Amino acid sequence: MSGNRTVSIVFVALLHVLLGYAIITGLAYNVVKKAAEDLKTFDVEEEPPPPPEEPPPPPEQQVEAPPPPVVSPPPLVRTNTPPPPVSTVNVAPPPVITPTAPVAPPAPPAPPPPPPPAVKVQPAKARANLASYITDDDYPQDAIRNEQQGTTGFRLDVGPDGRVTGCTVTSSSGSSSLDNTTCRLLRSRARFTPASDSSGAKTSDSVTGRIRWQLPAD
Repeated sequence: MSGNRTVSIVFVALLHVLLGYAIITGLAYNVVKKAAEDLKTFDVEEEPPPPPEEPPPPPEQQVEAPPPPVVSPPPLVRTNTPPPPVSTVNVAPPPVITPTAPVAPPAPPAPPPPPPPAVKVQPAKARANLASYITDDDYPQDAIRNEQQGTTGFRLDVGPDGRVTGCTVTSSSGSSSLDNTTCRLLRSRARFTPASDSSGAKTSDSVTGRIRWQLPAD
């Protein structure tokens, strides 16, 4: 294939050379002829034909570089690597939660019973048997000597505990000794059933009375 190509190139080159030579010699002949006609005295030598053109050198054949050698990777060498130690961690089991039944809320306390209806009672006065607290033995000696006798009126103030808290002579017997003895004895001896109001509660009260002093018989 390359030999035929070289022959073709050489043939084409020779053809160009011949054509060029013919053209050049034809032109030179006409010029020389005309100059000879104009100047008969000059002999013009014909120019030598140009040397034939050298055929172009054949194209250099590109030498393909050989492919790089295929280098196989080094064989893998497996080494027996011991496995890493396994650390054992003792994990405590999760606490077991036992479901418990919901505790019912305690029942609300029962409402207190309604108070009993108020019982209306009749208010009562303080009471006592005053005559039993004074006897003939209490007769003042000075009143006996002076032969004094009479009736002493009084008003006693009685507290909720039934004790006498005050004594006032409301009418005199005519003898201060008899009047004073009356209040002194009642204040220290008399005990009353306390008075009560309409609700039955004990309350203070006042009591009036009379003591008749009469000289004891011999």
